[in-house]
Amino acid sequence: MLDILVFGAHADDAEIGMGGTIAKHTAAGLRVGVCDLTLAEMSSNGTVELRQQEAALASAVLGLSSRTNLRLPDRGIASTKEQIDAVVAEIRRSRPKVVFAPYWVDRHPDHIACSKLVEEAVFNAKLRRYMPELEPVTVRQLIYYYINDAADVSLVVDVSEHYETKRQALLCYRSQFMMNGADQVATPLTDRYVERVEARDMLLGQSHSYAFAEGFAIKRPHTVDFFAK
Repeated sequence: MLDILVFGAHADDAEIGMGGTIAKHTAAGLRVGVCDLTLAEMSSNGTVELRQQEAALASAVLGLSSRTNLRLPDRGIASTKEQIDAVVAEIRRSRPKVVFAPYWVDRHPDHIACSKLVEEAVFNAKLRRYMPELEPVTVRQLIYYYINDAADVSLVVDVSEHYETKRQALLCYRSQFMMNGADQVATPLTDRYVERVEARDMLLGQSHSYAFAEGFAIKRPHTVDFFAK
């Protein structure tokens, strides 16, 4: 069982959007898992095998309890019954309290498709007559993290003390963020992308008197016991 399950279209999505939040929760002893939907086989740089090795390294840096891959088609994520069922099964196996998915607006179509797919699966996961061979799971909250842009931020997490862990996790993906091979091509990710992510997190943190912060969005009200304690 997991406390938190994070879905991403590709390995590195979760690290970009909420690596600091993941590190903060694993350091506190919570069980956090990541489920990548695809093998990122359409990526311009690197190979499937190398990306999996990088994901394993990043998982170790973040202290994940599990990392799985559903092997859905890269650039082919869609809310079909087959794909919804695969995500529902992942949720029911992991039984997380909270699920995270990419924000529903993004420049990458796979991130948008992942967001929609996970939202549908979270809803179906609680239906006892849907896939009755697996026990239903009611997720407490579905929260959306930002990969490229941050708009309409609803929740902010102070990740200052864990930002170096996020930075090291991102640097595990050398094939994506660094020009270090003759067979590589320039992409938005190789153009100081990690620095841009850091600048985004620093700017959001500054507005809340934190060194670094990660922002999130929600569609349903998020309940708290106390506003101040």
